Amino acid sequence: QVQLVESGGGLVQAGGSLRLSCAASGRTFGYSAMGWFRQAPGKEREFVARITWSGDSTVYADSVKGRFTISRDNAKNTMYLQMKRLKPEDTAVYYCNREDGRWGWGQGTQVTVSS
Repeated sequence: QVQLVESGGGLVQAGGSLRLSCAASGRTFGYSAMGWFRQAPGKEREFVARITWSGDSTVYADSVKGRFTISRDNAKNTMYLQMKRLKPEDTAVYYCNREDGRWGWGQGTQVTVSS
């Protein structure tokens, strides 16, 4: 069973930046395509970005394209989400998981963007 721990969230003003981290236990991380997801208050969890196991291909939701960058370091069992030019509508709890969401969800990390 893979354990996922997200970190790096916080309160930031619109236009600011944050870098989220996702630390994974287990050896299967390095063989799995991974994704970032987010859930805003009163809304369903939504896809943000995903990355192949090798890191050579990425896909982004239209709402974050050009502002967010997903990356990974398989040697460290860690995935990242660099977020720039943040907007109030990016406010949500951010989660990482296998790209199909099949692993157990972690606690997430809260990102709050003030206007």
